[in-house]
Amino acid sequence: MKKMKALVKARPERGLWMEEVPVPRPGLNDVIIKVAKSAICGTDLHIFRWDEWSRKTIKTPMVIGHEYMGYIEEMGAGVTNLKPGDRVTGEGHLACGYCRNCRRGKEHVCENSVGIGVNIDGSFAEYVRIPATNVVPLDPRIPDEWAAIMDPFGNATHTALSFPLLGEDVLVTGAGLIGSMAIAIARYAGARFIVASDLSDYRLGIARKMGATLTVNPSKGEKISDTVKKLGMRGFDIGLEMSGSPAAFTEMISNMYNGSSISLLGILPSDFAVPWSDIIFKAITLKGIYGREMWETWYKMEMMIIGGIDLNPVITHRFGIDDFMLGFEIMEQGNCGKVILNWE
Repeated sequence: MKKMKALVKARPERGLWMEEVPVPRPGLNDVIIKVAKSAICGTDLHIFRWDEWSRKTIKTPMVIGHEYMGYIEEMGAGVTNLKPGDRVTGEGHLACGYCRNCRRGKEHVCENSVGIGVNIDGSFAEYVRIPATNVVPLDPRIPDEWAAIMDPFGNATHTALSFPLLGEDVLVTGAGLIGSMAIAIARYAGARFIVASDLSDYRLGIARKMGATLTVNPSKGEKISDTVKKLGMRGFDIGLEMSGSPAAFTEMISNMYNGSSISLLGILPSDFAVPWSDIIFKAITLKGIYGREMWETWYKMEMMIIGGIDLNPVITHRFGIDDFMLGFEIMEQGNCGKVILNWE
């Protein structure tokens, strides 16, 4: 049996291990992708740390990872719309195709969704197997490194474009990778003022490069309310909550304009006392964000990249796959943007 290198969550404890595992074989409607570049996701860091969510979710041993790009190596006999050698990435959520949501065009909230690198073997490997329906062929104008981060770019796109942005004032709480990409999307989509809040000056520096009008670091006593006054606003029209911080969400609510809208990607604690009265009396619309809308989000992502949006500032570190531990260490430290791992 042919073997390959893969990053495996081999044991239920902190860490990841490079191991040799069997190369996957394609089913009738599957493709095998030879991975060229991977990216480390926040989910991968959770699994590396073996936190509470990971202990509940991940079954060891498992190959993890779900952000990547590569080339089709092999295909099942039922695949007719692709060919070996195609340069591709993939949607990481496998929808069942027959539940109510799938049949009404809402595959991203499929009730039987399976996650690559979370529920089944993932893409931190020389080869990954996915259904042909999840393959995304790549336009030649999309750089390899950007292709490897289209999964989180999709999260940012889904979050930012859930409400019209043209001429609006936007607040982004949490300027990590996805928050910073959402800033670039808001700028691309014609927002007027974009304010970003984060506890890391390093990340706020990236946010400014991605198009933030002003940045706020609450750990230094800076306040979002001061930016409202400085920019001459009555409040923000659109909120993009990326931090999962109760303090950040509470401050966001207090600085939203009446009749405004908020996209929620960050996961707030279940015991958080939500300021419901402010939300109701300000008539604020809340939308929970999960994954990418299949496939509308992917079309919008491709068109923004082709149209000139710049993702380079969010990619800050690159390592060969054998140095994967350096990438995870930098992710843990937090002073980084996106970390790319090269398999080639």
